[in-house]
Amino acid sequence: MLQPTADWIGPGQSAVLIAVLGLATLGTLALFFVAAASTRRRRSRPYVLLTAAIGLLVLRSVVGIGTVLGSVPMVVHHLTEHGFDFLIALLVLSAIYAVSPPTVPD
Repeated sequence: MLQPTADWIGPGQSAVLIAVLGLATLGTLALFFVAAASTRRRRSRPYVLLTAAIGLLVLRSVVGIGTVLGSVPMVVHHLTEHGFDFLIALLVLSAIYAVSPPTVPD
């Protein structure tokens, strides 16, 4: 059974949390590759911004796994995760702003 090195979580809980974080990482990584392929195809600023935001989601999951395994201290985890939340929101809003408005026929 998985033995956490962090003192805030027990062995049973850490196994479940690692499984959930592992699935989240795989899912967001797959989404990141789709976004990267779309960005390469479209080559536009909004696509780049959204791909970067999805990349930060992948990194959030990696930080979470590191925290469960005791590699990332809880304080660093919180600062990183909330910093990533802010950056993700900023990137998504920037992507929305970067999309040109549709032209309205007269």
